[in-house]
Amino acid sequence: MKPTQPVKPNRDVTALLESMSKTGFQGRKLGESLGIWTGMVRDPDCTIFMGLSGAMIPAGMQNILIELVRHRYIDVLVSTGANIFHDTCEHLGVRHYLGHHHADDAALLEKGIDRIYDVFAYEEEFRGIDAEISKFADEIAPFRGSSREFIRLLGEWLRERRPEGQSLVATCAEYGVPIFIPALGDSSIGIGLVMARRRGVDVDIDQLADTDEITRMVEESKKTGVIYVGGGVPKNFIQQTQVIASIHEQHLGGHAYAIQYTTDAPHWGGLSGCTFEEAISWGKEAPACPRVQCFCDATIALPIVASGLIGSGVERAPRSP
Repeated sequence: MKPTQPVKPNRDVTALLESMSKTGFQGRKLGESLGIWTGMVRDPDCTIFMGLSGAMIPAGMQNILIELVRHRYIDVLVSTGANIFHDTCEHLGVRHYLGHHHADDAALLEKGIDRIYDVFAYEEEFRGIDAEISKFADEIAPFRGSSREFIRLLGEWLRERRPEGQSLVATCAEYGVPIFIPALGDSSIGIGLVMARRRGVDVDIDQLADTDEITRMVEESKKTGVIYVGGGVPKNFIQQTQVIASIHEQHLGGHAYAIQYTTDAPHWGGLSGCTFEEAISWGKEAPACPRVQCFCDATIALPIVASGLIGSGVERAPRSP
């Protein structure tokens, strides 16, 4: 039995999180997640996969995610299409605005304002970005490939089109971090591509290529670590790589590290709240892997943990071949 150690206020975020790991409840889980993420970063054999769901870019998490890429704290990103669309909007100068969750939504509709909880945006500006994506499809047509290849080209295009802009997509293109969008059609990027296709543009996103490509990345890694922001399709897309690998006689033993920040509860039976212990029964996580699930709003958890990582000065270990 080890006694808890009451946490004290501390302007050093890294030290604060480390002390929180010796307390209780979700504060303890948040503190423990820093230690597990640090372990991934220091492990030269580990490839770090992040699953990104929820409206993180509209909620203001763009710079946090960009810095995680720049510090090499993630190697592969799997995202909803919506996050990457909103990220593209910001790069091209279309902003999201402080709104309110108590609003007259019928009045907002009349004014052409979309609401994402307490964030507002102009629908007409979003449609302008849909059109830009449709024009981009014209430039790369004929195209048939994975969402990873499509988004890589989009990131390069954004860097050339608006060099002064900033986005997660452009940063990932610069640092060679692949982005997969396994449900790309379920987003405004998909809307833009439908616009292009109806004009006769030859563009086709091969989502089965996504599944094959990311599984091969897992198969070729000595170890894998996973970090899930929310759950949904990005979480399962990464989790299932271990099952696919085992079907093809690549018995990898499950992901070696695992972290999730979610507000979903396991007792409803959904994937977003599914525990890592349940995932062990599928072979998705290694039985003895360091793992933690913090039941917390990711817009609270991500800035704190990212600040703790960067503040600690931990650097990525030289990668094994």
